[in-house]
Amino acid sequence: MKIGVLKEIKREEYRVAMTPAGVRAMKENGHQAYVETGAGAGSGFHDAAYEKAGAQIVETPDKIYEIADLIMHVKEPLASEYELIREGQILFTFLHLAADRNLTRVLIKSRCIAVAYETVQKADGSLPLLAPMSEVAGRLAIQQGARYLEKPSGGPGMLLGGAPGVEPGQVVILGGGAVGTQAAKIAAGFGARVYVLDINLDRLRYLCDILPNNCVMLMADSENIERMLRQADLVVGAVLIPGAKAPRLISRRMLKIMKPGTVIVDVSVDQGGCCETSRPTTHNDPVFEIDKIIHYCVANMPGAVPKTSTIALTNATLPYALEIANKGWKKAFAENPEIRCGANIINGDIVWPGVGQAFGMKWMNVEKLL
Repeated sequence: MKIGVLKEIKREEYRVAMTPAGVRAMKENGHQAYVETGAGAGSGFHDAAYEKAGAQIVETPDKIYEIADLIMHVKEPLASEYELIREGQILFTFLHLAADRNLTRVLIKSRCIAVAYETVQKADGSLPLLAPMSEVAGRLAIQQGARYLEKPSGGPGMLLGGAPGVEPGQVVILGGGAVGTQAAKIAAGFGARVYVLDINLDRLRYLCDILPNNCVMLMADSENIERMLRQADLVVGAVLIPGAKAPRLISRRMLKIMKPGTVIVDVSVDQGGCCETSRPTTHNDPVFEIDKIIHYCVANMPGAVPKTSTIALTNATLPYALEIANKGWKKAFAENPEIRCGANIINGDIVWPGVGQAFGMKWMNVEKLL
């Protein structure tokens, strides 16, 4: 199979979908990788390394789309790519379609095979391709949140971990999944008081066992959420419904009960955000303020650390990409339910329920198309 690896064109996105080691693995399995020139430069992987691994370097994205059977991306296609996507072409990337009606319509019209990293799912409900980026984003959430509590960054001038004789800051984490767990570990390491809220009691029991003593687990009911928001210095939005819009847990009204200068880091903003006032921002212009509450809503947080993120992402995606390349998408979907869960749109039909439900559009069971 011909594999296309594109240079990311989303603003301030420096990751790349495959490392040279991934290209070598594709070559060893009988596939040819075509890598857009400069695709890996932002992550520290230059064209020469890809060529040495067996890739052919291609000058333009148009040519990649023309040649490749399987397109590897990190972020969703942007407007300049819409007309390049071909019928029957496999698109394997983060899509987050439930938050993007226009892209959903474009992919339906293209009749491509759209496979989303974020909905590939194991039998235990875990999300193996989303997990590494969630882990990076969770760790970054505390790092960035602590920065914006500092006075030069517009915050109230608080050191998250406090100091001898001075109380530490209070971190409230909404969601105890991969993002929330990593955020809690880093916040605890800073010395903050950490509260993790989730609706899954079994998950809270698990987190009680693995997190340090300065972390408290609470049921995420409306009373606890409001009570914790009143006390919080840093709030991390870490809620996720796979392939669907994030639930809104923080309303505009709730901002009024929070302390001025509180920082919200809404990691779920790429799925619409869990705060009513969230809107996507960029690494270059990451924050805005509403009702004296600082919002950090960068939609591609792991892009800030592309070297780490690219390697972590390729480690996770490569086995699935190889299986699709080795078997073709139909056989891969039929034989591997994890990959089948990744299917969002096939030949013009929505096959992931969360996407159809987000827009009131018809969807069908993927098994019917196999």
